[in-house]
Amino acid sequence: MTARKRIVVIGGGVAGLATAALLAHDGHDVEVIEKNDDLGGRAGLWSADGFRFDTGPSWWLMPEVFDHYFQMLGTSTEEQLDLVRLDPGYRVFFGDNDSDEPPIDIFGDFERNREVFEQIEPGAGAALESYLRTARQAYDLAVERFLYTSFDSVRAFLSLPVLRHAPTLVSLLTRSLQSFISARFSDRRLQQVLGYPAVFLGSSPERTPSMYHLMSWLDLADGVRYPQGGFTTLVDALERVARERGVVIHTGTAATAVLTRKRPGRLRRRRAEVVGVRVQGADGSPRDVLADIVVGAADLHHLETKLLPDDLQTFPQRYWERATSGPGAVLAYLGVSGELPELAHHSLFFTEDWKTNFDAIFETPTRVPDPASLYVCKPSATDESVAPDGHENVFILVPVPPDPGLGHGGVNGGGDPDIEKVADRAIAMIGQWSGVPDLADRIVVRRTVGPADFVDNVNSWCGGALGPAHTLRQSAFLRSTNRSRKVEGLYYAGSSTRPGIGLPMCLISAELIRKRLNGDHSVGPTPTR
Repeated sequence: MTARKRIVVIGGGVAGLATAALLAHDGHDVEVIEKNDDLGGRAGLWSADGFRFDTGPSWWLMPEVFDHYFQMLGTSTEEQLDLVRLDPGYRVFFGDNDSDEPPIDIFGDFERNREVFEQIEPGAGAALESYLRTARQAYDLAVERFLYTSFDSVRAFLSLPVLRHAPTLVSLLTRSLQSFISARFSDRRLQQVLGYPAVFLGSSPERTPSMYHLMSWLDLADGVRYPQGGFTTLVDALERVARERGVVIHTGTAATAVLTRKRPGRLRRRRAEVVGVRVQGADGSPRDVLADIVVGAADLHHLETKLLPDDLQTFPQRYWERATSGPGAVLAYLGVSGELPELAHHSLFFTEDWKTNFDAIFETPTRVPDPASLYVCKPSATDESVAPDGHENVFILVPVPPDPGLGHGGVNGGGDPDIEKVADRAIAMIGQWSGVPDLADRIVVRRTVGPADFVDNVNSWCGGALGPAHTLRQSAFLRSTNRSRKVEGLYYAGSSTRPGIGLPMCLISAELIRKRLNGDHSVGPTPTR
């Protein structure tokens, strides 16, 4: 372990809190700077009239990553959270102009899913077994060699497991997920079920490397979980373990600059070093927080282009002009009177031509898809605490272009017109497809969120809901590095950097910072007792 350092973490989201707790556990003096009054970042909470809405992440996958993280802190997931396994994992509704296709349920059990696939397409059960076998192999290799490394050592590439699978890896990285799926399954519905995980990665099946078919092993074999009380219980747990280890947390305090000084000598690779962070509290008065190490766990574009001078930016504006953002989103938080048994905890609504949906979001010029494939979460199916008796808690996510110009959302229809129209169309489609024609009339609480809100709330680059997309050029060692190339002592964590998007990736990014500071070049999870 390195000598005791003064460390400032910018951003009190999942990655920031997770990083702070780990580094404080190692004996460092750690402070967290969060511009909002509440912690959590994208994983926030909004409450109204007895309803409690998770404002961001809602799928719990890769449970072993959470287990490993808490083990490093000497505790466990079981001690910190109450997880339940969802059954079914999710329900899928399909739109087709020529037939009335019923929804299908996907379970966290391979044998049951094999039966589902076989009923839809003869031979698809055996094809699914082969598909998930390679998915598990890819997942295990990713965890052992690629996720828990900053790629600062050739060992990530030259190990025997990697060399043995090199031809397969090259094929998986250079072939699209959609092509990989369509070569094995003919039915559109099955292709969509297997292709949808690309959306979790901020991309689409045509734009995502087939290496990421590993995601299907997680939901089709390992299952989907949910933390009772909502996803902010994870934020609460991270805050708790951080404070227990001495982390000082400042909310309502915005970081306005990373403070640096010139390093002596002309031959040094990094021309400056951090000395602290300038912050501004609610009263508007600036102050400087001194630090030996600064970890930027907020949006990387904001940190680089707004908090550093041009000559010290590793990722200047021209970098972002070539980068690909994940989709934006229109979110709707709905409190609904009466029960909605037609919807599962997680429900997916897929239009027939969803390629057109994705092209509308990612191709130029962009437009809002209509009709749009979308996602619905009804946590009240599992958790009585998120809605009053006799009511349902419903969260809708409609992928849209990452364009702040689409506007802000609002409460009870008070958002910008384009955002409210997207929400209205989504509500109407859900009601029609699921057989709840009076859904709109039963809404008693409503709030919408648009891409401009992501900019305001979490300084999101171009209004994206997730972060930079997992395209080939933005995956693994090609993704933004987690260490500044120009400023000594400046590191990055979170969805903008390695290893990528999602709660598990944010926890791993925290461990990567810990490894960096400890000079640990290993390529797998840090051993724990």
